[in-house]
Amino acid sequence: MDPMVWVWLAVVVIAVVVEGYTAQLVSIWFALGALCALIAGMANMALWGQVLVFAGVSLLTVLLTRPLVRRRLATRREATNADRYVGMQGVVLQTIDNVQGKGQVKVQGSVWTARSETEDTAIPEKATVTVVRIEGARLIVRPV
Repeated sequence: MDPMVWVWLAVVVIAVVVEGYTAQLVSIWFALGALCALIAGMANMALWGQVLVFAGVSLLTVLLTRPLVRRRLATRREATNADRYVGMQGVVLQTIDNVQGKGQVKVQGSVWTARSETEDTAIPEKATVTVVRIEGARLIVRPV
């Protein structure tokens, strides 16, 4: 029996252990490639053939399964009721000053902490603003 069988067995075990710890599908393809190379080594294939089997199976499994796996594991952004404020207009209740970290806006009857979209722009009280986005529990706004 080819001594490379033990090397391929070690690669399979290491790849499976790494996969178990990461749970991000980073090494499962190499475990499959090493398993096939292990079988090739048990069949007394030459070393260059075993390496070729390992590389070919690993590459093939990555190319065939990675796009499918990425789609299945992709996190989906869940819309919240707060998303409805984006694009709406509101009135500044407290001067928005990013440097001092102050500012409040009233939009659709709700009072929010707010920051200006541009760092150097202070927005005075009673100004009308448009909500650009939401970051955490804070509205990012720009003057109308």
